[in-house]
Amino acid sequence: MKIAVAGKGGSGKTLVAGSLAFLLSSNGYTTLAIDADSAPNLGVLLGLSPGNADALVPVSKNTDLIAAKTGTPYPGVYTLNFSVNDVVAKYAVPTPAGPHLLVMGTVTSMGAGCTCPANSVVRSMLRHLLVERDEMVILDMEAGVEHIGRGTAENVNVMLVVSDAHRQSLAIAGRIARMALDSGIPRVELVGNRIQDPEQETVIRDFARLHNLGVAGMIPFDPAVTRAGVAGDSIVALKGSVALDAIRGILDRICRDEHSEGEIP
Repeated sequence: MKIAVAGKGGSGKTLVAGSLAFLLSSNGYTTLAIDADSAPNLGVLLGLSPGNADALVPVSKNTDLIAAKTGTPYPGVYTLNFSVNDVVAKYAVPTPAGPHLLVMGTVTSMGAGCTCPANSVVRSMLRHLLVERDEMVILDMEAGVEHIGRGTAENVNVMLVVSDAHRQSLAIAGRIARMALDSGIPRVELVGNRIQDPEQETVIRDFARLHNLGVAGMIPFDPAVTRAGVAGDSIVALKGSVALDAIRGILDRICRDEHSEGEIP
């Protein structure tokens, strides 16, 4: 199963992505978490120390890797004919929470000069991860879905777009959802986060109906999430929390809908 998670900064998308990866891994599934955000912080949530997480070089900025994959003897010329089968084995790291983590990063200037080889490697890596590998893959993405691209996007089972009830957050979520659907992702659903009362849930559900989007579930406001963030604790510290239980419910529904092996216990 391949699940992408997106949303505006501060929406809670990394919490959702990390929780999904943790839940799958803790129930025996080989799970790869992909941090495809320009400001990666999934590693700390999965239990890496800040120092170890900062030391991970994103694939998009790994000049040695990019040169090895795309370089030719001719200045300014790079090849598109390369394999990325070995990248996960070399660069994905185990985390204390269970999943392996690969920091993908993004390319800031699509098609501009020296970023072209990096963009090519990122696209090839995402295609390899989504199309050719059979483990569970969770992608923590930023707003754009450009790097997935047509021909690969349909291999994402579902994209979850995380938003709270604020109008600006919902407006951005709507744009992300439209981009995802236009790219070919077959199932795009909203996840309401930090829900404090029935009125906030109603706002999100009304927005989803207006934009013909499904709602994967609601995550209530949980002080345990705030405490864990302040303390720098990993997702493991949220065992038994109402937020993690809500995300487990979302995962259970996705598993049932996608005809996987059934509900995650």
